[in-house]
Amino acid sequence: MSDDPFVIFTPSGKRGRVPRGTPVLSAARRLGVDLDSVCGGRGICSKCQVAPSYGQHSKHGLSVAEDALSPWNAVEQRYDEKRGLKAGRRLGCQATIEDDVVIDVPPESQVHRQIVRKDAAERTIRMDPATRPLFVTVAEPDMHAPTGDLERLKTALAEQWGVTETVAALPVLRKLQPALRDGNRQVTVALHQADAGPAEILDLWPGLYEAGLFGLAIDLGSTTIAAHLCALDDGRVMASAGVMNPQIRFGEDLMSRVSYAMMNPGGDRELTDAVRRAMGELAASVAAEAGVAPRAVVETVIVCNPVMHHLFLGIDPVELGQAPFALATSDAVRCGVAELGLDGMNAAARAYLLPCIAGHVGADAAAVALSEAPGASEDLVLVVDVGTNAEILLGDRQGVLACSSPTGPAFEGAQISAGQRAAPGAIEAVRIDRETLEPKFRVIGCDLWSDAPGFAEAVGATGITGICGSGIIEAVAEMRMAGLLDPSGLIGSAEQTGSARCVPEGRTQSYVLHEGDGESPRVAVTQNDIRAIQLAKSALYAGARLLMDARGVDRVDRVVLAGAFGAHISPLHAMVLGMIPDTRLEKVTSAGNAAGTGARIALLNRAARAEIEAEVRRIRKIETAVEPRFQEHFVAANALPHASDPFPELSAIVPLPKVSFNTGAEGGGRRRRRRA
Repeated sequence: MSDDPFVIFTPSGKRGRVPRGTPVLSAARRLGVDLDSVCGGRGICSKCQVAPSYGQHSKHGLSVAEDALSPWNAVEQRYDEKRGLKAGRRLGCQATIEDDVVIDVPPESQVHRQIVRKDAAERTIRMDPATRPLFVTVAEPDMHAPTGDLERLKTALAEQWGVTETVAALPVLRKLQPALRDGNRQVTVALHQADAGPAEILDLWPGLYEAGLFGLAIDLGSTTIAAHLCALDDGRVMASAGVMNPQIRFGEDLMSRVSYAMMNPGGDRELTDAVRRAMGELAASVAAEAGVAPRAVVETVIVCNPVMHHLFLGIDPVELGQAPFALATSDAVRCGVAELGLDGMNAAARAYLLPCIAGHVGADAAAVALSEAPGASEDLVLVVDVGTNAEILLGDRQGVLACSSPTGPAFEGAQISAGQRAAPGAIEAVRIDRETLEPKFRVIGCDLWSDAPGFAEAVGATGITGICGSGIIEAVAEMRMAGLLDPSGLIGSAEQTGSARCVPEGRTQSYVLHEGDGESPRVAVTQNDIRAIQLAKSALYAGARLLMDARGVDRVDRVVLAGAFGAHISPLHAMVLGMIPDTRLEKVTSAGNAAGTGARIALLNRAARAEIEAEVRRIRKIETAVEPRFQEHFVAANALPHASDPFPELSAIVPLPKVSFNTGAEGGGRRRRRRA
């Protein structure tokens, strides 16, 4: 066994052994990791900043010591004194690898920045925000009526706006008299009233404040964080932005993060600090993009899964890592952003977290329920929020059921040999000619297909860097439709399929999508890639089937694919894989980032908060981890599309080739597949 240190880069997941003493930047280049550098490794540009992650990483089987990288050197010290390095960061051109290590490449250090596709969908929302600006004229002080200016402000709010009971914190009191003086006894207050209790004066400005007040709707996902900055007067989305969740470096899946918190003293604090820092930076970034002063951002609504919910709030998630998966609270949470340590907005801003449905079905699923309203549907609808941990809702006016299913990160390009997240240069769509068995593909950042004139020139800037989640789903489904893949998930050999693109890979086969050249790597779909997709889609389908069993049905009327990733899935390819139950293709639609939409609804309409809090109590929860039929459904769903469910609607539009590439089976090993 080699004594060379083993290095893992996140979020790409690329890994390998490098000689001891190798600079991090050199290791990144050797392993094909996207790490920027402008100055050629001289420690001048700081583009190659990285964040080593120490401690126990059970997911990777690594224990990272504090001396895994070389000590801080004079170049880093000089740069830190002149410009400052963020806490925990090292310069990749200066730090050398001395022992096994996990290294995070932050978004700003990546050449091809992450595209977080969580745009705000168009939606009509009845405006009734919890926080609103009120302009008031406050009476002059009177020696014969010796009350304070705060009391006079409260009287003005009661007389001019009918707000009879208000409270104000000390920071408001400090600003009050200067604001009254500068505004000639007229001020604009930011008044927050979420329920029947007293209204809270969050902040105030002299005179008539015309710049407006704003709120943030934040979808805190395990992989990405998306924020939508909304005007609280008319609901306009001023700007949207997203970043990778920095917790990925502690584990791509939620249970890995729970394990990290359990095995590393203070690990939960690390996870909490990382996500809060990223959210604060995102808030500041989205406000700057819209030209809005952070002080004008006075409220935020946050949706997330249960593990992220606890970690964000600073609650140890250990109980969520074991049955009975007990939440510290399932109710909605109301608090100040100062309590959460969030920067990038008004220090007095209020935060609202939607209620969680169950230990594995969180506030993000509640937000999807608020956005898509399955409980108000006339027909039976299955809503699937596709992600690292899929949330699934099934319902109509008779009631709603919910569960989560551990799909893992394969749908997002992780655990795939050439996989990457959605960034420029990643293959995002694939088609395979049924006769020639030749592929064509499209990459993010270019609208041309790979067989179109000018494609090579169009992708020259980014190259072809790998394949993302939507690309691998389409590739596997296209292989099944072209007869390159049999129902069990086996890839045929060149002799069996008649395609020279099927090449041996050890004892199995791979299908080559892109040969690669000096500028771009080879991209192939391997047998292990197929297995990773099968495991993910089986978990998703099994969760949906459990809900259907509980409802006593074999079919659903329609399917809604939610989530940023769900918006980029082709319904046909999803059904060919057997990710979703069989239904008419036109009845499969995308809801985009439904969780983000639900967060916007709750931000802009306070009555919606009471509505979803009541709805969550009515939703029936199914716990997949303890349901005895989950494994049965999971195993049957391993086949493509399914071992026993007939999929008649799919068969009517796409007759799948009847092939078998198991050389030990009857009919196996034939050169050319028989077409359906």
